[in-house]
Amino acid sequence: MTSSPQLLDAASQERTHWLELPPHRSSIKVARRSVNTRLSAWRVPADLCADAVLLVSELATNALRHTLSARILCGIGLVTDDCLRLEVHDHDHTGRGLPRCEPGPDDEGGRGLVLVEAIADIWGVDRSRLTGGNAVWANLTV
Repeated sequence: MTSSPQLLDAASQERTHWLELPPHRSSIKVARRSVNTRLSAWRVPADLCADAVLLVSELATNALRHTLSARILCGIGLVTDDCLRLEVHDHDHTGRGLPRCEPGPDDEGGRGLVLVEAIADIWGVDRSRLTGGNAVWANLTV
């Protein structure tokens, strides 16, 4: 995990896509579908699209499960021609950071950040200037 060079520009619509979600489990499906649709429109390769959809799903699930956020912001952006950026912003103002867990072989959950670390080229957590909570981000090479 490292510090973010710069979070996505929420105002740039040409190469970024933002989705505001209520804190409901059904929002994860909406996030997956929205990210998949936008990346397909941007002609992102199918394998990279699948990785991005999985990571956004995991990050949004963590935000919903581990914070009392009134809304979750999911952002994706082509920050360069060969770098895709994913972000999930929550409203966790506790400053306690992300929960770390060591899932056992029979545990059904607890592997989200392990997947993020394995799939992303680089990832990290910063304070969100959009929500004041966490901004968890990951970069993937296009």
